[in-house]
Amino acid sequence: MFEFAWPWMFALLPLPFLVWWLLPPYRARQASVQVPFFDRLAAATGQTPQQGAVVRRRRAAQMIVAILVWILIVVALAWPQWVGDPLTREVSARDLILAVDISGSMDQRDFRAADGQMLTRLDGVKRVIKDFISRRHGDRIALILFGTRAYVQVPFTQDLQTAQELLEQTQVGMAGQQTAIGDTIGLAIKTLEKSTAKQKLLILLTDGNDTASRVPPEHAADIAHQNGVVVYTIGVGDPAASGENRVDLSVLRNVASTTQGQFFRAEDGAQLEAISANLDTLSWRPKLPLFQRPLGAAVILALALWLALLAGSEWGRRKVARHA
Repeated sequence: MFEFAWPWMFALLPLPFLVWWLLPPYRARQASVQVPFFDRLAAATGQTPQQGAVVRRRRAAQMIVAILVWILIVVALAWPQWVGDPLTREVSARDLILAVDISGSMDQRDFRAADGQMLTRLDGVKRVIKDFISRRHGDRIALILFGTRAYVQVPFTQDLQTAQELLEQTQVGMAGQQTAIGDTIGLAIKTLEKSTAKQKLLILLTDGNDTASRVPPEHAADIAHQNGVVVYTIGVGDPAASGENRVDLSVLRNVASTTQGQFFRAEDGAQLEAISANLDTLSWRPKLPLFQRPLGAAVILALALWLALLAGSEWGRRKVARHA
């Protein structure tokens, strides 16, 4: 369907009329010589006296073209575009980073697997993410592990088996006991700097209790949004936990909202598997920008008006020269 990305730009439409109504025409005062025999002097020189202050009348065609040009410019500023139907990508070529929290709080045993077994938060994440990685055919995937510090465990690769094996080898505390969500988002942005993929995704799995970031998660999310990185956050663990093991979901909601991603809640294995299936079918809507059409029409009309006025002025000058 057809839509405008910035429809509020149409508020600029009455701007020229307000300027014309509120601002008076420009007038300049000049010194003149007064003589008592002005009429006889004008007759002797063959000239016809005219008013000193003259505001030239604009032709109707001028006004019509000027109005059309302004309307077309405003339409272009509103960014018209054709938005196609949503397309679902089962397997898409994109760059995707999995950031997995391995801080001390991820050792809390409050994650219920699909078979009812109680696992640590990290073991529950591993179980589902391993299957998620195996379905990423056609994508480049990277793995970031973080605790007090964040580091790239697997750079971008299509070797999914190696990524699964390195994820399986991770243990709680390998990157420190605290949690640095903001710094992890910053590392993901840096990792995606040289990416040429149209989709740059970060999937962040954590309990959300940021205790060690040098960069606040909200600020890191702003930078991610500026760099075109979409962050999907997944909160893991029992929200009733307290102390260092508490689950802070508000931070994850804010990060996802800022980057135009989504927030998911994963209290057990069934929920996490459902989230994994949801992420398998991320959809997008193709958008074709059309702003260049009204902008091009405005330029053509303005040039045509200028050429017409120039030709008319030249014709008038030659007509006067012939009668002189």
